[in-house]
Amino acid sequence: MERLNNVLDLEKLRKVSIERQKRLKKWIRVCSGTACHSQGGEKVVDALRESLARRVPGDEYMVKATGCNGFCAQGPIAVVEPDNIFYARVSADRADEIVEKTVLNGEVIEDLLYVNPETGQRIVHEREIPFFAGQERLVFGDTGANFVTDVTDYISRGGYAALAKVLSEMKPEEVIEQVKLSGLRGRGGGGFPAGVKWESCRRAKGDAKYVICNADEGDPGAYMDRSVMEGNPHQVIEGMIIAAYAIGAAEGYIYCRYEYPLAVKNTNWALEQARQYGLLGQNILGTGFNLNIFVNRGAGAFICGESTALMASLEGKIGEPRGKHIHTVDRGLWNKPSNLNNVETYANVPLIINRGAEWYSAIGTERSKGTKIFSLVGKINNCGLVEVSMGTPVKKIIFDIGGGIPGGKKFKAIQTGGPSGGCIPESLVDLPIDYERLKGAGSMMGSGGMIVMDEDTCMVDVARYFLNFLCEESCGKCVPCRMGVKRMHEIVTKICNGQGEPADIDRLEELAKTIQEAALCGLGKSAPNPVLSTLKYFRHEYDAHVIEKRCPAKVCKPLLHFEIDVDKCRGCGLCRKKCPSHAIIGVKKECHCIDEELCERCGICFDTCKFNAIQIA
Repeated sequence: MERLNNVLDLEKLRKVSIERQKRLKKWIRVCSGTACHSQGGEKVVDALRESLARRVPGDEYMVKATGCNGFCAQGPIAVVEPDNIFYARVSADRADEIVEKTVLNGEVIEDLLYVNPETGQRIVHEREIPFFAGQERLVFGDTGANFVTDVTDYISRGGYAALAKVLSEMKPEEVIEQVKLSGLRGRGGGGFPAGVKWESCRRAKGDAKYVICNADEGDPGAYMDRSVMEGNPHQVIEGMIIAAYAIGAAEGYIYCRYEYPLAVKNTNWALEQARQYGLLGQNILGTGFNLNIFVNRGAGAFICGESTALMASLEGKIGEPRGKHIHTVDRGLWNKPSNLNNVETYANVPLIINRGAEWYSAIGTERSKGTKIFSLVGKINNCGLVEVSMGTPVKKIIFDIGGGIPGGKKFKAIQTGGPSGGCIPESLVDLPIDYERLKGAGSMMGSGGMIVMDEDTCMVDVARYFLNFLCEESCGKCVPCRMGVKRMHEIVTKICNGQGEPADIDRLEELAKTIQEAALCGLGKSAPNPVLSTLKYFRHEYDAHVIEKRCPAKVCKPLLHFEIDVDKCRGCGLCRKKCPSHAIIGVKKECHCIDEELCERCGICFDTCKFNAIQIA
């Protein structure tokens, strides 16, 4: 390994890396993201490498442990290149078969192919699977193809070309202007124009300035930033270096949550490689620009995703936000000018520099440019990470890419924006996804979490779930959030328990609007969104809980009533034996009945009955 002393050295290394790639006859991409890793992906990598080593020693065949492929529902995933043969749910014991049949003889193993659930068709090529065909992968494209532990693989794909261009050809003001013209907005949730923030930070007074990456990502069900940091950390690092050059920073930090050990490991690995190659540290690429970047592990507090709380945590203080009248671009980390963007925002920057602001601004909508990565989870067939252009309708994401709802159930709502986001009903399924339209619908973009709900979901219970999360994660600094969210949670819990009164709904709505106005930080102000959005679109469910004392979705146990159908009951006694509260009465071979006063509504009888005699009223 030799240090790259100038841009010419980088281009020479790129050519060498590309030539080395050309010598490969076949290679196997194996997803090594957290989801596939948890299902045995690492064993698949080892088994394939051992199998190749026994049969074809040398450098013409290779197994690449890549970042997240995105199609998490099908993991572990292996793709044989250059033929683009996609194998799903691969286990280590199939390694010899894959190498022998597919890699060496070009045969396709039918039972490992992806099966389209709608048509029953087996699809050979990755790019033809509807989950991938419906996406526009710009930022996330190389994550599932990049050889994580080898910086030269990233360089062979054009990596650090944007940095070389910036340091050798562009002034800081020109870089900022390109980012402004591109229309790139912060992908962390606020959607503030990145170029405007960079410009403000550059103009701020102060000798020391900091560039910071928010990789905390605390939203339930969201793991976009995690996967990018695990699979393609160099793209984020390159974006950070460009930002540091633009604002005049000489030191940077990546704030990554403690629960992301693989992301921390791979990012530290990438930082060390970048230092060794002269892409980070002193005199980067011989241009005289200096920058050091360090990883800081957060303790997992949701509030530390907020900019000022994050910086307080970096300083070793309690992660609490401060008033927004003091901007972090003027007085951020250690009271010095600081630029904070999230993982996905920085990962967009090299693309903008390489392809131009005009190219980037042509993607998306009038005010929301580029693409966005979403984590698609919940009641959805194709669970995973998807990247689509801004303005893509909800319907396309759920049904074309996501494959629809399991079990033929009806789509009911989708929750976006994390616990502080809102629920979008089925009636708005054609809503284009961008910052303004989501906000207008009572939700928000957030960092990109999408939780899909079907007809069996109780929307009152959904509001209770997110309020419970926000209660536990509130930093407690301001009264509206500390006490207000807790009171909202108490009211919604009361409604779910069948103890609600009509006045509770009005009180809940009034309290939510007050918190929006009075809370200190953005997280507190958006905390009422789950309540307000479910009240707006699903008020009839609140009324059913309060007035009719029933849960339409049959989720809230205190409002459930179990009955035994006399025509179906065979008197087998199995439900009576399993009932923990001895609420079922009857003798063998005679119809049983349920004592409502003893019934705990646990549902064990419903799950146990083989004759579908237990009915939920």
